[in-house]
Amino acid sequence: MPADRPAPPAAPRSSWLQAWRVYLEPASLRMLALGFSAGLPLLLVLGTLSFRLREAGIARTTIGYLSWVALAYAFKWAWAPLVDRLALPLLTRRLGRRRSWLLVAQLAVAVGLAGMALVDPRTQLGALVGWALVVAFGSATQDIALDAFRIESADADRQAALAATYQTGYRLAMIWAGAGVLWLAARAEVAGGPGYQAGAWRVAYLAMAASMLLGMLTVALSPEPAPRPLAPARGLADWLRGAVVAPFADFIARYRWQAALILALIATYRISDVVMGIMANPFYVDMGYTKDEVAAVTKIYGVVMTLVGAFVGGVLSMRLGVMRVLMLGAVLSAASNLLFAWLAGHGHDVRALVAVVSADNLAGGIASAAFIAYLSGLTNVQYSATQYALFSSIMVLLPKWLAGFSGQFVDAWGYARFFTGTALLGLPVLVLVALAAHQMEKASSP
Repeated sequence: MPADRPAPPAAPRSSWLQAWRVYLEPASLRMLALGFSAGLPLLLVLGTLSFRLREAGIARTTIGYLSWVALAYAFKWAWAPLVDRLALPLLTRRLGRRRSWLLVAQLAVAVGLAGMALVDPRTQLGALVGWALVVAFGSATQDIALDAFRIESADADRQAALAATYQTGYRLAMIWAGAGVLWLAARAEVAGGPGYQAGAWRVAYLAMAASMLLGMLTVALSPEPAPRPLAPARGLADWLRGAVVAPFADFIARYRWQAALILALIATYRISDVVMGIMANPFYVDMGYTKDEVAAVTKIYGVVMTLVGAFVGGVLSMRLGVMRVLMLGAVLSAASNLLFAWLAGHGHDVRALVAVVSADNLAGGIASAAFIAYLSGLTNVQYSATQYALFSSIMVLLPKWLAGFSGQFVDAWGYARFFTGTALLGLPVLVLVALAAHQMEKASSP
């Protein structure tokens, strides 16, 4: 069921040395810094925040509900057309459309993180949630503007290099926002002495807010990319039709009744991982793992294992086909949750945690690589940005909504049954992958 894509013009071959030098070009280095800026906020309003809240004694049920803050990422397609075309007063004239939106979004993230730093969740939980929403919406807006900035910053033959440096910066930021913030909080707590837990998190989150300066400085020093020509719109209705309606109508027209099957698969494929992930950090706290142990095993080592899994998934997808690896990823992702159920009964054991995180993150990396390849193949190049934003939003909407009830489930039934239940959530996904693979095979057969 891949979209019809025109064959690109043949490009002259470059030497291996010239190909590697693309990573030292200014555009690639800019994307490394901007990728860091994009990756920093996510964990600070999800995983790291849940650790902080649980350590402060916030109930697991409440932590689960507060994960709905991240639903901002699921609805970013709704305001993507505004970010794509709307000029900001004063700023756009000075910086250009892409850089002005990037700078405003990064400023919102930095202010929101500073606000999260200065409130104590034990006495100001509502204010903390408000600042987390500022961070989430600012981060989602930054993602929208940055995708456009990346696409317009280089020719098609350099897009892969920009994507690679972007992902590298993004993963480095996840290590800093995951392991780094826990390390900073642990050091500050030791320096401050007993009872300094709230102050330690204040220091850590202020450091994260200051880290957004890297992205803001990069935007200030970067050239505005040449804007893509936009067809003139005859009034608001025509603008909405071209920017919002046409990409969705194109998808329905190309896949017809199969669109429902595809959307159901997209909406549920990562459900086991996402629903389980909200309770992972409270689980580590309740199991007695220290900040340093969680930082080293899950935030540094775990990210490395995810990258290894993504590489393996990419190679397997090329050799075996995307749909086969999509099925493998679905099986492994659901099965790895059962290892957390085992760990819940095993007790505090760092070596066991390393083994479980290894399996879980490898499975997640394999599944993510195949899933991204699948989503990319569904898009029409004429509407790739909007359609991909739609797919990625649908991907997290149902799982993140369901994850909001995860704390309530754990409080009622315990961690072991919760992790087992999240594994069972993956069973319908296997059926959907099989049906989608069957339909793809029928469509490709003569």
